[in-house]
Amino acid sequence: MSSPATSLRGRVWHLVDARDRTLGNLAQRISIALRGKYKPTWNPSDDLGDYVVVINARHIKLTGKKDTDKQYFWHSRWPGGLTQLSHDEFKENHPNGPLKKAIYGMLPKNNLRKVHFSRLRVFAEGDHPYGQNIFRDYQKEALQAAIQLSKKLTSPSLSNDFEVSSKPSYQ
Repeated sequence: MSSPATSLRGRVWHLVDARDRTLGNLAQRISIALRGKYKPTWNPSDDLGDYVVVINARHIKLTGKKDTDKQYFWHSRWPGGLTQLSHDEFKENHPNGPLKKAIYGMLPKNNLRKVHFSRLRVFAEGDHPYGQNIFRDYQKEALQAAIQLSKKLTSPSLSNDFEVSSKPSYQ
């Protein structure tokens, strides 16, 4: 389902490392990228979303006691067909399940939900076959921004301004 507006704007591939990230915050950021809400030309009825590749989904974290207390429910629509699993059991059987379920719940409940969700690729570990497609890597961008900031703070122009000389200036 490609419109002329979509083909003009293009889609970007994002790489997200989920290791030691909080489930809800990460799912919210991914759902925004899947919908394309960060783009200046975003419109709710247009399909402008990007592709998102998530690695290390097995190592995602929950806050508080949710590892043991959080329950996942679903029903088969037959009498007595309620299935209930704790977060640990669900994660053991389906390492990508909690993240996928959280992202799917954060997408809008309309006809574009499945279209947006189909652009999500989740991998339990760090290996993935989409290396050549990745355009934005959030870990590398954050690292480069931190390096640039540290270079600005330790630049010689700033250190010379605050240099203290041993000779008095009144001579």
